[in-house]
Amino acid sequence: MRLDKFLVDCGLGSRSQVKTYLKKKQVTVNGQVETSPKTQIDEKKDQIAYQGQELTHETFVYYLLNKPKGVISATEDARHKTVLDLLDETARHKQVFPVGRLDIDTHGLLLLTNNGDLAHAMLSPRKHVDKIYQAKVAGVMDEADMQAFEKGIELKDHTCQPAKLEILSVDQAARTSTVQITIAEGKFHQVKRMVAACGKEVTDLQRLSMGSLVLPDDLEIGTWRRLTQEELDGLSVFGIPLA
Repeated sequence: MRLDKFLVDCGLGSRSQVKTYLKKKQVTVNGQVETSPKTQIDEKKDQIAYQGQELTHETFVYYLLNKPKGVISATEDARHKTVLDLLDETARHKQVFPVGRLDIDTHGLLLLTNNGDLAHAMLSPRKHVDKIYQAKVAGVMDEADMQAFEKGIELKDHTCQPAKLEILSVDQAARTSTVQITIAEGKFHQVKRMVAACGKEVTDLQRLSMGSLVLPDDLEIGTWRRLTQEELDGLSVFGIPLA
C-alpha cells in the first residue's frame, strides 16, 4: 500500500494534507522519517507514526449512535441533517452508512459501518435479527393486542411475522400506554403500522437494541462511540470478517 493512502485511511486528512505532513517530516516508517507519499509499506507489519503517535490501519469501522429525532438515516440529504453529520471525519472518509433505518421522528440505537457484508447479514430476513423498541402509545394496549402481535399483524400490503408485545405500563386516566415491541423484520414504518392496526397510535418510538447490540444507558442522545471489542465479538456470530 502507498504511504499516503495508508495515512488517509487512518483519518489524518486528504491526500494533499498528508503530503504536507510528509514534507514537514512528521511521519516515520519503522522509526525513520519518510517524505515520499509513493513509498510502499506493509500496513500489517510496518510501524507508521505521525508526530510520534503510532497509527493503526483499519479496513472496517463501527459506530454506535444514539440517533436523535429530526435526523434522517441517510448519508446525504439536501434538506435534512443526516446521521453522518453527527459523526467524525474518519466516518465520512471511510464512507460508513447506517445498517437499516430509523424514521426521522424515531430515536435510539443505530449502527453505522462500512462493512457491507455485515450490514447485509444483519438485515437479511433469513437471519431473524431481533430489534427491540420502546413505544409510548395513545390508547390502552391490552391482552388482545398482545395476542394479535404474537399471531402476526395483518397490514394492507404485508402480513407481519409473529412479534412480541410487552405492556410496561398503562395510564387509564390519560388513556396511554408504554410498551416494548420485539420484531425480526424492518419494514417501512412497521412498528407504527402494527400499533395502528390495533387502533392505537405511537407518539414516541425508541430503538433499544438490534441483535446483540444494546443502547448504552450512558450514551446521550445525539452522541456516538466506536463499538467495544466485546460488542464486536457479539457480531462474530454472523461469520463475517470484521477486521
